[in-house]
Amino acid sequence: MLRGMTEYVSRSVDALLEGYVAELPAVMVVGPRACGKTTTALRLAESVVRLDTDQAAAFRASPDAALRGRPEPVLLDEWQMVPEVLSAVKRAVDTERRPGRFLVTGSHRTDPSDRFWPGTGRVVMVHMQPLTVAEQIGEPSNCFVDRLAAGQAPGRVSDPGLDLRHYVGMALRGGFPEPALQLGEHAARAWLEGYADQIVLREARLHGKSPDAVRLQRYLHSCALSSGAATHHKKLYDTAGVNRKTAVSYDTLLHDLLVIDLLPAWSTNRLKRLSRTPKRYIVDSGLLAGILRVGTDDVMASSALLGSIIDTFVVAQLRAEATTSYTRYRLSHLREQDGRREIDVIAELGGGRIIGIEIRSAASVLPRDARHLKWLSQTMGDRFIAGTVLHTGPDTYQLADRIYAAPISSLWDQPAPIRHEGVAGVPSTR
Repeated sequence: MLRGMTEYVSRSVDALLEGYVAELPAVMVVGPRACGKTTTALRLAESVVRLDTDQAAAFRASPDAALRGRPEPVLLDEWQMVPEVLSAVKRAVDTERRPGRFLVTGSHRTDPSDRFWPGTGRVVMVHMQPLTVAEQIGEPSNCFVDRLAAGQAPGRVSDPGLDLRHYVGMALRGGFPEPALQLGEHAARAWLEGYADQIVLREARLHGKSPDAVRLQRYLHSCALSSGAATHHKKLYDTAGVNRKTAVSYDTLLHDLLVIDLLPAWSTNRLKRLSRTPKRYIVDSGLLAGILRVGTDDVMASSALLGSIIDTFVVAQLRAEATTSYTRYRLSHLREQDGRREIDVIAELGGGRIIGIEIRSAASVLPRDARHLKWLSQTMGDRFIAGTVLHTGPDTYQLADRIYAAPISSLWDQPAPIRHEGVAGVPSTR
């Protein structure tokens, strides 16, 4: 293990990554720049090559020769700066296929289904996200979806002092390690605003692209304004003042650079007239605040902004857990074409089983707030495993069969007793 590392903050991918390195010849860790990929991979590496420095020159000239003879596992950091290094990894693995040879990190989305991608059959990919709250507070956390899939209620003990303003504060700090763990409020805000200003344009130019800075920033701002909403693409590029062709290229760029993430529309042959429009999310709620230049008071004064920030924050926690969950799941959303019914998040498990999650920036939840989850439960029958309305209050209680209200902090806090609906929707302990 390399020396000179500061105190390490445990990540949910640690055990998964350690297991893969012990069994597989090459592992790739992909995630947004500055989310902690390199720090995590360094723990397992015996040598490191930083391809965003002068070390890249030798790999551009002769990647096979530059790779040969290094202590293994070799960490190849920011592979996208010298893409030909992946072909060298492929050839090395084909020549000698033993575990623990290469760790590859990158802040650029790859498509392993592409028949020209050299990693197919040689490199296993691990997706890494910014820190979750569970990781930030150093508490081991079994996956929220895992608990629901196992038939457990989502009850967690919520600090009674934790209210909407506290949740907004956590969301605005986000999960990038430096602002989340090392900086005070004002410095963290400056870091996130600087990231928003510089990362996209800098990365685009490093990849040989030269987008117009002003138009790209306008388009990113437009995406941020609709984070968590199923907004038609035309509205986004009209708001940004760019044409469709430019918007498509910017959308691809932001997606590839892991700045935005798409939550696809869920579909089933049991339901008709479902919207196919995906939701766009900024990958981190702190980055969303940095793009929009907003603080706590700004968010608390706007219901639309509040909903977007809280939604982006919660989905970021669920997205990070999807990589390491025992129950493999994919995230999507449900919305009817006429907008009559919608569910914020659908976690689709194997065998067509589903879990529905609603997100509310309110301190209490009434049975009517779960009406769309009840409808989905009735429609899907046994395929509907559970539903939860996550809220900013302290209480956990049952709203209907397999449907609960629970604090957002259920995603990271300790188990709690479940309360059941009493007369007129008043929670009562049973």
